[in-house]
Amino acid sequence: MKIRYIKLGDSGKWEKPCLENDQVVRLGYYSPFHNESLNGEWDVVRDFWLGERNNNSGAATRDINQIKDFYELSEADLWITFYQRKLYWCHAKKEVIELEDGSRVRKVIGAWNSCDKQGNPLSIENIDGRVTKVQGYRGTICSVELQDYLIRKINGEPQPEVEAAKNSLLLLKNNVEELIKGLWWSDFELLIDLIFSQSGWKRISVLGRTEKDIDLDVFSPVSQKRAFVQIKSTTNSKQLHEYHEIYKEYKQYDEMYFVYHTFNGNNAPVIDDPSVTVWDISRIADLVINAGLISWLIEKRT
Repeated sequence: MKIRYIKLGDSGKWEKPCLENDQVVRLGYYSPFHNESLNGEWDVVRDFWLGERNNNSGAATRDINQIKDFYELSEADLWITFYQRKLYWCHAKKEVIELEDGSRVRKVIGAWNSCDKQGNPLSIENIDGRVTKVQGYRGTICSVELQDYLIRKINGEPQPEVEAAKNSLLLLKNNVEELIKGLWWSDFELLIDLIFSQSGWKRISVLGRTEKDIDLDVFSPVSQKRAFVQIKSTTNSKQLHEYHEIYKEYKQYDEMYFVYHTFNGNNAPVIDDPSVTVWDISRIADLVINAGLISWLIEKRT
C-alpha cells in the first residue's frame, strides 16, 4: 500500500467541499492533457510542464510525479490530508474525472474519515510530528514518513513501543502504590503536602497543627481558590461525610480535598458535592509520578 498526502487546493480552499460535501480527492495542476494522463502518455505531459517551468527539469519532474500519483495510485492506496486539526484519510476510486475548471477529482470509496477504525478521533496533537509536518509541504502531493506507524494509527492498533512504555508505567505505578501504603502517617501527610506544593499550591498553615479538623490549608495563586485538605492513611465513608460537614462550616474555603490510601469498606467513598475532590491510592500514585516525587518516596522508604 502506498500512502500520499494531498493538499486540497491553495490555502486549503477545497478542504471543506471535498471532505464534508463532495467526498472526493481533488487535484489542481491545470493542464490540457487529461486524456494523455489517463493513457499514461507522460512524455507529452512532461513536455508541457517543462515549458511551464522554463526548462527546469527538476521542477517538471516533481510536477509529473505528483500528477502521476493522482492518476495511477490504486484503490488500495491511501490518501491523507489535514483539516481542523484532525487527520483525514480515505481510499479513492480509480476513475479520474476532469471538472469544468480543469481540476480533476477521484471519488472517495465510502467517505473521508477523521477517526481510526476503532472510532477514536485522529487529532493532530496525538500524531507523530514526522507525519503532521507534511502540512508545510509547498507542493500538492507527497509521500509520508513512518508509513507503518500511520497504518497502525488508522487501524487503531497499539504502537509496540507505546504498549511497552504503558506496561512499564503500570508496573511502576503499582510499585509506587505499595511504597505509599507503607509510609508512616506523618510521612504520608508530608507526601501530600509536597504534591500540592509541586502543583503550585501555597500552604497557609503548618500540617495539622493550627486547626484540629484541617491537615492542610492551601491556596492556589492561579485559580485564586483556597482549599481545605484532610488526609487519612485509612478511612471509611462515614469519615468522609463527617469531614464534609465540617468543611461546610468554614466559609473561607472554595474546595475540599479528601485524601487517603486505604479504605475500610466495600465501596470507595463518594460524595455529591462538586467542590469536593477525593484522592484514592491510584490518584495519589499518578500525582507522585507526574510531580517527580518517586526518588523522594524511594529514599523515605529505604
